[in-house]
Amino acid sequence: MNVAYDGYESSPRCYRAERDLFELTDMTSVAPPTSTADAHKYGVLFVFAAGVLWSTVGLGIRMIEDAVVWQILLYRSISMSLFLYVVIRLRSGESPFDQIRRVGFPSVVAGLSLVAAYSGGIYSIQNTSVANAMLLFATAPFMAAVLGWIILRERVRVATWVAIAVAIGGIAIMVADKSGSVVLRGSLAALGSAFGFAVFTVALRWGRTGEMLPSVFLSGLFAIVVTFGICQFSGLSVALSLHDGAISMGMGIFQVGAGLILYTLGSRSLPAAELALLSLAEVLLGPLWVWFFLGETASPNTLIGGAVLLAAIAGNAMSGKRRKPPPITAP
Repeated sequence: MNVAYDGYESSPRCYRAERDLFELTDMTSVAPPTSTADAHKYGVLFVFAAGVLWSTVGLGIRMIEDAVVWQILLYRSISMSLFLYVVIRLRSGESPFDQIRRVGFPSVVAGLSLVAAYSGGIYSIQNTSVANAMLLFATAPFMAAVLGWIILRERVRVATWVAIAVAIGGIAIMVADKSGSVVLRGSLAALGSAFGFAVFTVALRWGRTGEMLPSVFLSGLFAIVVTFGICQFSGLSVALSLHDGAISMGMGIFQVGAGLILYTLGSRSLPAAELALLSLAEVLLGPLWVWFFLGETASPNTLIGGAVLLAAIAGNAMSGKRRKPPPITAP
């Protein structure tokens, strides 16, 4: 799923917002660690496992035989929404709609931005290499930093501005050999997906909410309505083959849903910089799965530019290792 934020400490996707944003205080299925050392150990395990699950998105979409982006997203959103509704009810004892109502309009903005992020993500993987798409997804925290600076007036560290400049150089290298091709459209869609995740993160901070799950649940409902409407308008069938339907719904539960739960559990006990570095597993493993199982490789430009981009992300994370996240401010 590749979701991250921390324009200040850096992290690979919009779901890497500050630790406070992702607490699940009542998850009874996992026994609480008995010490700080245990908490850190479980945190590392859960966050890395979340990255592994999210990294399989490229492989999952590559295994789709006939379905297009809107059909895949429709089925994935149905299973994700049902899964998250059950999780939210079990952990909070209340309806996710009550939580969404409390947050108000920022939750709607967050949900809609995720629909755009999901659509761009699936389209990009179907039209460019998984390595190219996954690496471009990783620009989300830098976009979130700039949006937070513009909209919420949040300060961005000098080191982050430097990392953003380096990341732009890496992106330029990655897309330099794709001019005028379908692959270029895939790259632009990946950047659009990253922007959607960045808007999602800023909307969470704008709404001053400590809960991400209700907005993700709402995004699933929005996606169901939008994709069903597009399918009807464009003449696409909403009936998929058993193969494509099973994979699409499996991605909603295991890639997005289960990965999200593991990340929220693990992020409670890890600093932002460590979350950023651990979550790079998603970006690094995604291309590995399609190479190992499907023989897909990446172009030299993607590898060189991706290395520059990863260096920017890791460098920004390490430079902010001893810093605390800034307070949430109103726009």
